[in-house]
Amino acid sequence: MSDLRIRAATAEDLDTVLSFWKTAAEGTSISDDRTGVERLVARDPEALILAEHPGGELVGTVIAGFDGWRCHLYRLAVHPRCRRQGIGSALLAAAEERFVRLGGRRGDAMVLTRNETAHHAWRAAGYEPEERWRRWVKPLVG
Repeated sequence: MSDLRIRAATAEDLDTVLSFWKTAAEGTSISDDRTGVERLVARDPEALILAEHPGGELVGTVIAGFDGWRCHLYRLAVHPRCRRQGIGSALLAAAEERFVRLGGRRGDAMVLTRNETAHHAWRAAGYEPEERWRRWVKPLVG
């Protein structure tokens, strides 16, 4: 996609991103609010990666978080009308390049169990489920 622009999000993009996720992302997270995403961008300005069509139309996102040890992928989302056009692949390539540049060795992705469409996309990108592990969570806020 030669006309696709891949770039890091800025604070000015956050309302657009949150609105975009309501259309393009499956499910919600405890951090899917302005405060949570502001904190992400302030702490790691390159973590939230955007894909835009000419004119600045947001068509995809991925969060490529690196904690110095592991590489975590969240919120890979492509606008429904733009899927199967290489946008997800371009976002993952940008995320993986970031991880390699930072010294990362393996990317892991948070993928909803029920999101079969996402499973196909992640497999096509070379990712596979890690059945030996189960995610354990504990909300830290009320």
